Amino acid sequence: MGKRILVQRMGRGSPTFRNRRHLRIAPARYPPIDPSITVKGLVKNLVHDPGRWVPLAEIVLDNGTVFYTPAVEGLYVNQVVEIGPEARVSNGNILPLQNIPEGTQICNVEKTPGDGGKFARAPGSYAILLGKSGGVATVQLPSGKVIEVDARARATIGVVAGAGRVEKPMLKAGAAYHKWKVKARKWPRVRGVAMNPCSHPHGGGRHVRRPTTVPRTAPPGRKVGHIAAKRTGRRK
Repeated sequence: MGKRILVQRMGRGSPTFRNRRHLRIAPARYPPIDPSITVKGLVKNLVHDPGRWVPLAEIVLDNGTVFYTPAVEGLYVNQVVEIGPEARVSNGNILPLQNIPEGTQICNVEKTPGDGGKFARAPGSYAILLGKSGGVATVQLPSGKVIEVDARARATIGVVAGAGRVEKPMLKAGAAYHKWKVKARKWPRVRGVAMNPCSHPHGGGRHVRRPTTVPRTAPPGRKVGHIAAKRTGRRK
């Protein structure tokens, strides 16, 4: 009898695979304020959030509301930021897309007004506002994909801080271990084909020797490979 495969161990929910969310600072999203008014806030601190590769800016509004948002390049402590339709188009300020000039570099773009920010949140990433028409804004994402969102959705002016993170070498395996530890990912992961046949459905040779596509309803001991794949291989 072989051991439990990795997907079975993950489903059990042991401390090895449990998300260490108790280490998190706070959710990084815009505050729920009236979108028709403009408020000011003060950057109290720039903090590190474990598992998040972007520094967070702790901002305190005039009414005492405290929220956290991904910091942009050039943001500094004690900087005054503005949030609202009448805010200046300046680095770190948060405005609706309909009040931002076309061609501006933006980040932390909302998918729907009030959701707190969904797009362009990775370190060093930014989106570009291409155009506005009829209450709809056209935004080019960091991937190059062009999407349309509600022009009332908010975005931050600037580029997300933390660029160049992937350029720094790990130097040793322990660094990669701790990197994935805070994100609840098991590392390193052994390939199934490198195991014995009793330890994994793909084990026992240099290749799988059977179709790697399994149904969505497959049991955990068999649910490895391409899960409910519509197609596999190179796209023609």
